[in-house]
Amino acid sequence: MIRNDMVTKIGRDYLTANIENDEYSYPKAFSAASLPFSPIKNSKGRAFETLDLRFEKDGVSILIETKQNFSKVDELQLSAYVEYEKALTGNKIIAILANTANDDIKVWRGVISEGDFMPKETALRSIDEYIDFYTSKINDKEKVMQNTYKLNELLHRHSIPEKLRSQFVGTCLLALKNGLDYLTPTLSAAQVRTRIKEVLETLLNSDLNKAEKLALLNRNVLDNQYVRQLNIAAFREILQFIESNILPFINDKSTSGQDLLNLFFVTFNKYVGKSDKNQAFTPDHITDFMAKITGVNKHSVILDPCCGSGSFLVRAMTQALDDCATESEQEHIKKHQIFGIEFDENIYGLATTNMLIHSDGNSNIRKGSCFVLADWIKEAKPNVILMNPPYNGQRIHLPEKYVKTWSKDKKEDPSKGLYFVKYIADTLNSINLQAKLAVLLPVACAIGTSGEIARLKKEILKENTLDAVFTLPNEIFYPGASASACCMVFKIGTKHSDISNPDTFFGYCKDDGFKKKKNLGRVEQINTTTQKSKWVEIEQQWIELYRNRQSLPGLSATHKVTGEDEWLCEAYMKTDYSKLTEQDFQQTINDYLAYLVKEGHIHES
Repeated sequence: MIRNDMVTKIGRDYLTANIENDEYSYPKAFSAASLPFSPIKNSKGRAFETLDLRFEKDGVSILIETKQNFSKVDELQLSAYVEYEKALTGNKIIAILANTANDDIKVWRGVISEGDFMPKETALRSIDEYIDFYTSKINDKEKVMQNTYKLNELLHRHSIPEKLRSQFVGTCLLALKNGLDYLTPTLSAAQVRTRIKEVLETLLNSDLNKAEKLALLNRNVLDNQYVRQLNIAAFREILQFIESNILPFINDKSTSGQDLLNLFFVTFNKYVGKSDKNQAFTPDHITDFMAKITGVNKHSVILDPCCGSGSFLVRAMTQALDDCATESEQEHIKKHQIFGIEFDENIYGLATTNMLIHSDGNSNIRKGSCFVLADWIKEAKPNVILMNPPYNGQRIHLPEKYVKTWSKDKKEDPSKGLYFVKYIADTLNSINLQAKLAVLLPVACAIGTSGEIARLKKEILKENTLDAVFTLPNEIFYPGASASACCMVFKIGTKHSDISNPDTFFGYCKDDGFKKKKNLGRVEQINTTTQKSKWVEIEQQWIELYRNRQSLPGLSATHKVTGEDEWLCEAYMKTDYSKLTEQDFQQTINDYLAYLVKEGHIHES
């Protein structure tokens, strides 16, 4: 392939050569940025310094090293340029080896590693297409949701119970992703189950909790009577559907591919979990937003003490891996910087499977209650906590010393999940560990100014700061739980009264660009002008308003609050009257009346 053709294909306007022949000198770039340059050398002591082609746009760098016929050893040279680029710009990276003798290329999304290698990328793309590897692909997401609905019907037809479906499908996905052979004509259903067990055993080989996890996945899934009753024809039909209609999206090595897997689990669990009001699975785009506002990067140690199917952990791990410059940094994150706890045994199995599909990051997930794992949390030393605790926790879910304070007629947590925040904050404060905590809680926690909620709000602010609160769209968990939620962000270990603290930021994030669609839940929409995801544009605005602590009528405000105040944007922002309609006014009145009735302030006549 001729170099000029490469430049034309990717986009000449984005070529960033700084020396002759369209080449890019990293020593010169580091010098211009007044940064020290530490050369990486090959086995003969020759420093790698000059990249053949470099392109940059919107925080993504495309690095191309050309060879007449590249070989495995050339990957070391390209890896050096990835390290330089990360140190110089911090950009997300597409790294490419390209032959000049023919059209052969090798492409990595991120670092030069097996995990980031993209074997299906056999032809160069435009820079905008490469940027899309780091953004959402709307049509793919909707297709996965449609296929999930069809899969749900298929499993129903083969008598797989609702509560088993998510874990069964996740286990099948994991086996298929790792080369499961199920089509050999002589195989029986029992032999297919055995082969899946062998895949699990291999993947959990380095896990300290291997025996427990294998026993759980085998007992709850593969040895379950409903799975054992599948004949080979039914088993093959299910596996073929998953392989043809789900796996192609999940195997995509782009960030959107990672997101699609999250979306799959969330969507599927919404179908099977409608009767369980205590399980509000977090929408994938909200986990993405929360990982970004807490600044997750390669230095983050992430904890989700109520991790559910692992969506926060998957999203945070993906974001941290994107910040890495080397494969060894990625491996360290997977093994030592991702921590989760899940109380429910079945959901714990789902989290284990989900993290295994994402290549480990699984060994630090514990089954049990976060309230009895305080020492384990302290040992982990997390500096980012992402969580969506139970809003209707039963007595069994919470520590006895707290349950004893409930009135006898109380069956559910009167704090609606806020106690989890207090507990995690106290645990980290006990070892003087500063951290950023983002949590999804019902709106009742934000507006409550009396009772247990008010008491906990005051207690939390004694040693921690309320940094921000985002009011989220109505029915954010649709079609699962019906709770109206907000995202609270705390700075753990910094007193709210600290004079250096700015006023709390409040965001009114009611429009996320998603619309309800029959049988699919809330579906991402596109901007017909830009043909881009509405959510991508909206999320960027939310993040910029927060970072700049900017007050914008109808969208945001800043205000100094205490534990006795309402923690919601609606109480402090200025109204943008140009956008108000009579319907908006009526809806606000209806929502407020419904809240008063629900909380017992007024009674239905």
